[in-house]
Amino acid sequence: MKRLLPFFIILVVLGLALGSAWYLTQSSPAASQSAAVVQNQPPAPPGSPAAAASQPVVNQGIPGAEPPHTVGPANAPAQLEEFGDFQCPPCGLFHPILEEMEREFGDKLRVTFRQFPLVPAHQHALTAASASEAAGLQGKFWEMHKLIFEHQKEWKDQFDVRPIFQGYAERIGLNMERFKRDMDGEVVQQRIFQDGKRGRSLGVKGTPTVFLNGREVPFESLPAERLRVLIRQEIDKKK
Repeated sequence: MKRLLPFFIILVVLGLALGSAWYLTQSSPAASQSAAVVQNQPPAPPGSPAAAASQPVVNQGIPGAEPPHTVGPANAPAQLEEFGDFQCPPCGLFHPILEEMEREFGDKLRVTFRQFPLVPAHQHALTAASASEAAGLQGKFWEMHKLIFEHQKEWKDQFDVRPIFQGYAERIGLNMERFKRDMDGEVVQQRIFQDGKRGRSLGVKGTPTVFLNGREVPFESLPAERLRVLIRQEIDKKK
């Protein structure tokens, strides 16, 4: 069963490949520029008919990996959940935006990251997800998450990325024998699998897909100036 599990993970997400490829081609203009140069129209003001019409019904979905990887207090008024792929260029562009939001909103914002590697479209995505989860088992998920995203352009086209990720693991002080073992272990594979199941239950088809207090944020609203407005609206609702 352990030997077959990686193939199950690949089969589970294989059905997403065609849809994901279409999604990525549609979003490629944003990937080639800064995430801030998407459309320039601001979101509709809160309370307006347009804003009300744009609010989808919240879909709770099924649970993902437990415990999830989170930053911020559980009772934060703004709860943001990202389904990401470490090799996805738009995800790489979204990473610094999310860090900016975390600094700006502090304990008013809670961020959860869910694994959603788009294989086989992104050949190293599953390995990157495994590296981050293996680091997480030693309490260093976010440190690995940061390094993988910040150096995405350096490793994404390499033939063998494992030595690169092992270098990151050494840099953040992980037990290397355990890290190498955990990367291929069942616990890591199950966590990725469970996050994928949750994503599918929420209708996730591409990355980054972001939910704010249970509602999907349109891709064109992910640049900082737009996302900031949406987060503030959610915080104001709880006052």
